[in-house]
Amino acid sequence: MGKINFANRSLFHGDNLPFLRGINTETIDLIATDPPFNKGKDFHATPDSLLGAGVKFTDRWRWDKDVQPGWTDEIKDDWPAAWHFINGVKDAGHNDMAAFLCWLGVRLMECHRILKPTGSIYLHIDHTAQAYAKVLMDSVFGRANFRSVIVWKRTVRGFKGSQFVPRSYNVNTDSILFYVKSPDADFHMDRVLEPYSPEYLAKAFKLEDGKGKYYLDVAYNRPSASPRPNLCYEYRGFSPPYASGWKIGRQRMEKLDREGELVVQNDRLYRKIRPKAGSIRNNLWDDISEAKGKERTSYPTQKPLALYERIIKASSNEGDFVLDPFCGCATTPVAAERLGRQWIGMDIWDKAYPTVVERLNKEVRLFNEGEVALITKPPKRSDAADPAAPYLPEVRRRYRQPSVSREEMLQILVNQWGLVCWGCGFEPPFADYLELDHNTPASSGGSNELPNRAPLCGPCNRRKSNKLTLDGLRAENKRLGRWHGKTKIDARLPARIAFDWALDYMQARAKQGAFTETA
Repeated sequence: MGKINFANRSLFHGDNLPFLRGINTETIDLIATDPPFNKGKDFHATPDSLLGAGVKFTDRWRWDKDVQPGWTDEIKDDWPAAWHFINGVKDAGHNDMAAFLCWLGVRLMECHRILKPTGSIYLHIDHTAQAYAKVLMDSVFGRANFRSVIVWKRTVRGFKGSQFVPRSYNVNTDSILFYVKSPDADFHMDRVLEPYSPEYLAKAFKLEDGKGKYYLDVAYNRPSASPRPNLCYEYRGFSPPYASGWKIGRQRMEKLDREGELVVQNDRLYRKIRPKAGSIRNNLWDDISEAKGKERTSYPTQKPLALYERIIKASSNEGDFVLDPFCGCATTPVAAERLGRQWIGMDIWDKAYPTVVERLNKEVRLFNEGEVALITKPPKRSDAADPAAPYLPEVRRRYRQPSVSREEMLQILVNQWGLVCWGCGFEPPFADYLELDHNTPASSGGSNELPNRAPLCGPCNRRKSNKLTLDGLRAENKRLGRWHGKTKIDARLPARIAFDWALDYMQARAKQGAFTETA
């Protein structure tokens, strides 16, 4: 786990991307957030609340206006699968959606980094972008780490709150995409069970003994196609009538017998089934209405506390750190505080801080402004990843922020070393055939800086993937008989020579302002 470099009850005011980048790796237990949805509309608060006054934001996106070149470079370098998807959306003519996905993608990449292996993320989204966000999160968090799409019905009764869609069905639901960082993620379904109705309890649990109400369930399995020899045994003179055997093993059967939980009736062996707190909750949440009454702040997109309290209960423990990068009117911080979790929030809205304090005062207890820290500068990271090669710390320390794009880096390398693929030695007829990749893969700690860059042809780039170093790729190409270069390329482009040249080049260009020296 990472070293925590932030304090509990902190509100980071400003664009959340620099703040996310400043948080140390693997320090957050749960992210529960409600970002913009790319709805293509402007939001304004109703004027009947001081908390809501002045709340105004635009949920519209344009590729030529809102996408920064550095974002696309980061996605291409570190999450190529996400970039292929975003670029495909753009090529299909959906530029506005691609811009939204690019804006959201760079933030999701940081969310993935800062989550602990036991952490989870819940991304609240609506029908406008849910399908696109799902594929984007598959690309970042991995399809295997997808857990569920929670469908939240915004109104429990009636049609109030439904969104009118011309010539279609009205929309009365949002979606919450639930992903985990790894299979070890915390999840506690027993904390959010769906309570049984009194009518069901009265009907199903008719019998009673000194331990409470119960019903009888036959102790053997129903007929099935697959025999269960391990569950076929004789107990108290009874044998299961089918090859599927008893419902439980012998050790568990003996334990229930000792506890008086087995009953013989009508020449059959039964076990007592007692009611639990409730049934396993499904992914349709239709029992929580939109925020209303005293909870309502008139913030345009406010979500109810009960919704986020359920999420926090299920996927975190007391004392864990909960993060909301788009905390808006402070629903997640308030829910976390009420449940004994630590929290940090981020928002660009000018009134986010007084809103957090006001809601904590109203919903939890008396809070003074000093108890919630207002932070405007990103925290400083102290967990730089160990590099894969011994010379990479120097370049990370001295040139952390090159102000040149991937395309410019590729052109710099081509101008110096010629039009050649460094992986197989093929000399293409035009520069567009080459792609920029890493010498040491980024997944192994390789830097995105110029000294760790290598021009590759498309086949070499795919073969190298995020597993091979440049030297490993060359060895693989030679083994497969796909080496097209001349012998001199081995002496001309080894990683160390390319690194030394690139470092000298960056040092010279830093004096001209092309690269930023950080130390």
